[in-house]
This record gives sequence, C-alpha cells and structure tokens, in this order.
Amino acid sequence: MMEVFELKNKDPNCNARTGFLNTYHGRIKTPVFMPVGTRATVKGLMPAQLADAGSQIVLGNTFHLMLRPGTEIIEKIGGLHKFMAWNKPILTDSGGFQVFSLSEINKINDDGTEFASPYDGAKIKLDATSATAIQNKLGADIIMCFDQCPAHDAPEKEQLKAVERTIRWASVCKKHHANDKQLLFGIVQGQTDLNLRKSCADELIKMDFPGYALGGLSVGEGTEEMLKTVRFAAPLLPENKPRYLMGVGTPADLIQCVEAGIDMFDCVMPTRNGRNALAFTSEGPIRLRNSSFIDDQNPIDSQCGCYCCRNFTRSAIRHYFNVGEMLGPILLSLHNIVFYHNLMDKIRENVENGTFTKWAEAALKSPAYKRNGSEKLTLNN
Repeated sequence: MMEVFELKNKDPNCNARTGFLNTYHGRIKTPVFMPVGTRATVKGLMPAQLADAGSQIVLGNTFHLMLRPGTEIIEKIGGLHKFMAWNKPILTDSGGFQVFSLSEINKINDDGTEFASPYDGAKIKLDATSATAIQNKLGADIIMCFDQCPAHDAPEKEQLKAVERTIRWASVCKKHHANDKQLLFGIVQGQTDLNLRKSCADELIKMDFPGYALGGLSVGEGTEEMLKTVRFAAPLLPENKPRYLMGVGTPADLIQCVEAGIDMFDCVMPTRNGRNALAFTSEGPIRLRNSSFIDDQNPIDSQCGCYCCRNFTRSAIRHYFNVGEMLGPILLSLHNIVFYHNLMDKIRENVENGTFTKWAEAALKSPAYKRNGSEKLTLNN
C-alpha cells in the first residue's frame, strides 16, 4: 500500500511544502484547494466542468446530506460518488461546524448535540458515533471526526470544554470508524488560545490519525489572529501527514497559510462570490454589476484561459446578472474556481523551484492577491 501522504518538496525558507495525498479515488497534488459542494453539488457547476477547471477533490456536507435526501437514500443509490456523478476524491465534514452555526436551535452536552432541523423543525441527535456511521455510509474518501466549534469569543471555560469534548469524541470516532476505504482526520480545536491548540494537537497526535485539520478559524476572530494561530499550530502537526485548514479563505489567506505549512483548504468564497457578481482577476476583484462594465468588450481576465474568459465579455456577464439569468452566476463561479486552482498551481510550482518565499512576498503586494477586503461578502446564500 502507498503511504497516505508523500512529502515531495519543502521550501528552504519557510514551512511551505508540496506532496501527494493518496485516496481510494485518486492521488491529490498538494497544496490543494477543494471546492465546496454542500448538498452533493458545487452550486451551478456540472462535475465535468469542475474536472476541466482543475478540481482534484470536492467537499460534501454531512449535516445537510443526512437531512436531505438522507443517508439511506445516498447509500442505496451507491454512495456519494455515484449520487453526485463525481469519480474523483470527496471529503465530507462531520457536521460539527453546522451545529456551531445553528447555536440558537441546538443543545450540546458531553454526549453530543440535539438540534431542530432547519427544514422542518424535527428534533435530531448527532454525536461522534452517529456522525462517523453516517460518513461511513456516504462513502467519501476523507471523513472528519465529530468536534465542537465554540464561538471565537466564548468564555475560557467554554473553550476548554469544547477542546475536551473534541478530544474525547475523536477517540469515539476512531473506535467506531468502520470503512477501510476512508481516511479519518482528527480536528484540532482551541480557537486562538495557543495553549489549548497545543494540548488538543498533542492528544490527537497520540491517536495517530492519517491526517489532521485545524478547525474553528475564520469565524470572526480576525485575520491577524487567524494567521497567528495557524503559524503556531500547523508546525505542531506531524510532518508526514496532511494538514487541512477548514473554511479558509481569501487568496491571500491561502498563500500565507501555505507558508505556515498547510496542505489542504476549502472555502465557499470563489463560488459564493461568483454567484453574487464578484470575480477574482489578475488586476484584483471586480464587481460585474457596476455600470462601468455596461459596454465593456474585454473578458473578465485577459490572463485567464477559462471557458468564461474565452467566450464572454464583461458586458454580457453584467447583463446576465442584471436580468436574473442563471448563466451569469454559473460563468463567474466557474471562472473563480479556475482562478483559485491557478493560484494553487503557482504555489506548488514555486515551492518545487525553491522560490516560494520570494514569490509570495511579491504576490501579496500584487492586485490579484493583495488583501483588500473587497472580495468578502456577508451573504446568506
């Protein structure tokens, strides 16, 4: 059997690295960005488009899939790969973050959580055992331990309790994991408390998971605190195993967190922003609803070779958004996914060439990747 993770290159001046993550449905080049397919689909995009765009792996959301269409339905169809017509790797989360996001309608104790379904209000219980069993049935290549993600500004006692539960639940998940075609990752919690992060990482490493994630970040703590935590916590994790930063983030976030030693990322940002008329470009983010694009004959990005940029003008795409046509969100979602994958290609190339640190310094000052906040949307969809 191949190793789960093969470390290939390390930058001599920082913690950036490249490698291969081997899964049942294929080999993944890292660092990697994973598009989010919450309900067994990346919104607006067909699987063939995702593959052509360069997607190596996509995410499914355990919480939503267990509610609709239901775990048993997906299992009966033949598993998540067949259900969503995607024959490459898939990662499913455990539902822990969704429980956090539904804090107004849930109850959490040492055994797990009970919450009201956002669809029909039905009372549902989810714990480490059931979250693992559900993911075993869904059949994703990588599954996540059930964890507790408290608010970033929760009291110290609540933060400590969440870490204690996360560690205890991880042990339960490993005990009940029953699908040897899947890789079960542990999740390090602790918010921005570096001592909690270390204690959580130390205990999870003793359990010897095939990979580890940093959870509970990008939930309101601010960019500098997030980066400080990642720079501290990533090197704590085993060098010979993949390191996954959950739910992050902007192009600048990806560059800086690769520099800290992260191998895997997911975020709704490229597709959510695409659905809302914001495109990432080599000249910086642009908002296509603006009247300045009404007769603009240029592509979204002259340096991009995606289907959108090869075939459509800014003027046409602005029109689609303004008249409510589906094609606008589809095209910009596709373009933004390609932008993110192209960024990861550049990151891997520079790590392999030993030029990552110098490249990253220049990239973070460029319009394409400079952190300016204009790419962040606070939207519900």
